[in-house]
Amino acid sequence: MPLRIDILTLFPEAFPAMLSSSIVGRAISQGLVEVFVHDIRAWATGGHRKVDDRPFGGGPGMVFMCEPLTAAVEAVEAMDPRQSLRILLSPSGIPFTQSHARANANASRLLLICGHYEGIDERAIEELALQEFSIGDFVLSGGEIPALAIVDAVTRLIPGALGHQESAAQDSFSIAGPSGELLLDCPHYTRPREWRGRTVPDVLLSGDHEAIAAWRREESIQRTHQRRPDLASEALPGPPSHERNPS
Repeated sequence: MPLRIDILTLFPEAFPAMLSSSIVGRAISQGLVEVFVHDIRAWATGGHRKVDDRPFGGGPGMVFMCEPLTAAVEAVEAMDPRQSLRILLSPSGIPFTQSHARANANASRLLLICGHYEGIDERAIEELALQEFSIGDFVLSGGEIPALAIVDAVTRLIPGALGHQESAAQDSFSIAGPSGELLLDCPHYTRPREWRGRTVPDVLLSGDHEAIAAWRREESIQRTHQRRPDLASEALPGPPSHERNPS
């Protein structure tokens, strides 16, 4: 049975060209892998199919709400009895490496969630036990490009996808912390305040902006140390020398 990959996105129109091209397109046409793209808004409620809301604690941007995403995941997973490996594409994830690609190529089913907005309500991430992966230390407008990157990286490792059996074996592999090191983003939350027994941290409902800022910073530090200890020695780059003292 071929590997099944389900992609959950707000922009399904971003995928057809790439999924019908090159190695991935050939692998799909040969039945080596199945890729299905699903529009998350199909599981949103209300006339406007709203999937985001303002973040608790204030700040810029919008946060992806729990229920539309969770409903989409649960519905898509019910389409096939095989258990899926749930992956969220996020700048706060651990680096996706070739070893991850090899492991995923041996799975029976992958479910790739394309993150968007300021982030996804942390409770949905916890409830769904999502594995968060990043394709690099930079921020994109959404998870569609990373999802395509993972589909490509995984598909080319499936036997028969490449022209030569051994081709894959020859492949090559900003918030500042207390010491200027790079930090990952903190958890995000939005309405409702309580969801499936999970509540928003009290500090985000306090209206105390200094306390909120301190909480977010501490969460960022802890998350970075837990997920990317290699960033501890990497400081934020300063502006070019001609911009340091503008006249």
